[in-house]
Amino acid sequence: MTEKFEDTIHNNLYQYLLGIKEVDEMLPECPDVEDKWLAIANAYIPDGAREFRDYPVASLGWMMYIGMAVAKMWDDAWEIYSQVEDLYVYMRDKRGYDSLDEYIRQDVLMLRGDEYDSVEKIVNECASRVHYSIIREHIEPATKEAFEAYVSSLHQLYLFGSAMQLRRMGYHMEKAGFFDKGIH
Repeated sequence: MTEKFEDTIHNNLYQYLLGIKEVDEMLPECPDVEDKWLAIANAYIPDGAREFRDYPVASLGWMMYIGMAVAKMWDDAWEIYSQVEDLYVYMRDKRGYDSLDEYIRQDVLMLRGDEYDSVEKIVNECASRVHYSIIREHIEPATKEAFEAYVSSLHQLYLFGSAMQLRRMGYHMEKAGFFDKGIH
């Protein structure tokens, strides 16, 4: 169920973000950012899972912001940020869990005005879509399946947050076009 569920989440987020031109048709590959996923997830899950019951959209959405922040850190000064032992704790401890979204939008992504509000709406929509997908699965709370669905959801939100930020910073994935140039 988990792999199929994660594919469903992936497809839903991909179609939505592609439709509003926040990701390219070909998603970016950024191994440095992807390699941080496991450590970030392990640090985040105790906080996120605790908040999920009362604030599911925030619990999910914060991971998308984290993906965006890590992509920005990768672009700005990865030689420094890659050495930070726990990037999630580093970010969380700036203002606390409840203000993680604001910290990332204001201090990491440097968003202001309409762009600040736009990113908030996009992340909220993505997290709401994922939450709805979890509800539709009729997974019994506090089970192994519920935990796996939560982690799969966080993973996709992290990856799409990263993809969205990479595109916003001008990284675009395009087909090489070898066949168009007559190279066979």
